[in-house]
Amino acid sequence: MPTLIEAADQLRRTLRPLAFSAPVTHTYNPLDYAWDRHCDYLERFGKGRKQVLLLGMNPGPFGMAQTGVPFGEISSVREWMGISGPVGTPDSEHPRRPITGFDCERSEVSGRRLWGLFAERFSDPNDFFADHFVANYCPLVWMKDTGANLTPDKIPAESMKPVDEACLTHLRAIVQLLNPQYLIGVGAYAERHLAGAAADLGSGATIGRILHPSPASPAANKDWAGTATRQLEELGVW
Repeated sequence: MPTLIEAADQLRRTLRPLAFSAPVTHTYNPLDYAWDRHCDYLERFGKGRKQVLLLGMNPGPFGMAQTGVPFGEISSVREWMGISGPVGTPDSEHPRRPITGFDCERSEVSGRRLWGLFAERFSDPNDFFADHFVANYCPLVWMKDTGANLTPDKIPAESMKPVDEACLTHLRAIVQLLNPQYLIGVGAYAERHLAGAAADLGSGATIGRILHPSPASPAANKDWAGTATRQLEELGVW
């Protein structure tokens, strides 16, 4: 069984040669240009068995795309997790979506909400990560010619086949390594892939989801932290 770092390395190598057709014009893989920071996250917080695995969809432009950490809103990663350092740039960078790493002045709202809730409940990140781990299903960021973000469900199905194959292999490895009791999707998309991985592995873990914290969701803009907390309590996670 590979380590989390070995599994992530295999994932980035498998995804590296893939190309994507219209409407995609640019693809970023932070597992390449922010690899060292991603390894910091895995090394510091991914060791041992976890009770809860929370899974997101793919990086936001001002979160993991900048820091290499899932939902990686900069202040949360730097100040709560204590992770910072140099981040490279993609081979082909969209002029409207520059990668400036920890110098990025934009805030990733989804990450600020997610990590903000966890930091409020666990002032020491080590207390949170003793039983919890947060990962993304897919590490790729896709953009249109305007620089607008494209989520995986907007990518042509034929192009997504090899992506899904690689990402599901990686997800199964994470589930086997962490052996969690709860598999929690951050949104319905992630929950669906967790259910598929659990079925493949014959896992008896409890599967559920919390509301995605995206500001594009009207429901998430009405006390997301309170809603997510209630959902985690109802699932028996908290």
